[in-house]
Amino acid sequence: MQTDKEITIGILALQGDYEAHKKMLSHSGGAATLLVRSVEELHMCDGMIIPGGESTTIGKLLVKHDIIDPLIHKVQDGMPLYGTCAGMILMAKEIAGSEQTRLGVTNISVARNAFGRQVDSFEAQIPFASLEGDPVEGVFIRAPYVTKTWGEVEILAKYQDKIVGIREKNMLATAFHPELTSDTRVHELFLEMVRSAVRGASNP
Repeated sequence: MQTDKEITIGILALQGDYEAHKKMLSHSGGAATLLVRSVEELHMCDGMIIPGGESTTIGKLLVKHDIIDPLIHKVQDGMPLYGTCAGMILMAKEIAGSEQTRLGVTNISVARNAFGRQVDSFEAQIPFASLEGDPVEGVFIRAPYVTKTWGEVEILAKYQDKIVGIREKNMLATAFHPELTSDTRVHELFLEMVRSAVRGASNP
């Protein structure tokens, strides 16, 4: 069986603030990290994070680097995936007013830039189901929110009645950026999802 130290979390590094996730995971402990820019690197990972950035650009780069289909297949086969902001948009099956390239692996519909432009960025305390202790600090930067869920999606977090955090099986997504704070709990939750997936694969 793999040990925690052997777990590798990939961070999609085609565009966006992937370094912030790498730094956050270094403080969370229990996993190696790999900046992913190729299919070969993707296949070395036990879990993947899609960072914030420009969702349209990231989608085009996923296609250009021939990563999109292998990533979809790995997630459908059970590899845990976590998306923040643009990552949440790319995970969604439906994006309001857009036909942009996406993974389309999560049963959610999202609205892009739903809280305003870059100048309207803000921080808020967000109660987060399944995490003990105080609310998490949410950093919202041109953030989306979820307008609809179906299937087995679990709503984990809301801000002003808007859905900003969800989980569906092996997938986790937040509209905000916990990687830009000092609170490691959301990343620790994802790490535990990856550990559980690895244990399950080792003990079928």
